[in-house]
Amino acid sequence: MTAGGVVFLLVVAGLVALIIAGYNRLVGLRVRSDEAWSDIDVQLKRRTDLVPNLVETVKGYAAHERATLETVTRARGAAVAAQTPETRAQAENALTGALRQLFALAEAYPDLKANANFVQLQGSLGEIEDAIQNSRRYYNAVVRDLNTAVQAFPSNFIASFFRFHPRGYFELDSPRERQAPRVAFGS
Repeated sequence: MTAGGVVFLLVVAGLVALIIAGYNRLVGLRVRSDEAWSDIDVQLKRRTDLVPNLVETVKGYAAHERATLETVTRARGAAVAAQTPETRAQAENALTGALRQLFALAEAYPDLKANANFVQLQGSLGEIEDAIQNSRRYYNAVVRDLNTAVQAFPSNFIASFFRFHPRGYFELDSPRERQAPRVAFGS
């Protein structure tokens, strides 16, 4: 074999190695994003499992606040039924808004606010919300890396050939949720 043939084989072998490495990186990012989504899903499931107990506790104290309780129940149902990260994010954002209404409602019922079960459920929900926030942050970081690899040169050729696609972020649905809440002490 000539020197030119050896150089040609080395160049081809190098290109094949780059394609394999690029493909494996994309597969690794896709698997990590699937795992990260699964972590979010577990936390969201914990939250949706907690909601019925919360609604039942509030029902005993605020039975005539039926519209708020129905909104929370509907939002929970939509969150459980959502399948994709994008639809799940929208449904979970609606559930978060409904839960905020529920806790605002609780402010009007001092006996409810003092109920040990309600306080425990509220604390559990707070812990779950923190875990969801951490899971969302990790998921979005992995999706950012995957989307960058899918769109950046030269891995975009490998991604296109093997049909890797960008994924959606798990983000806030409403610009209102990005605003800091107003707090007023006394009048």
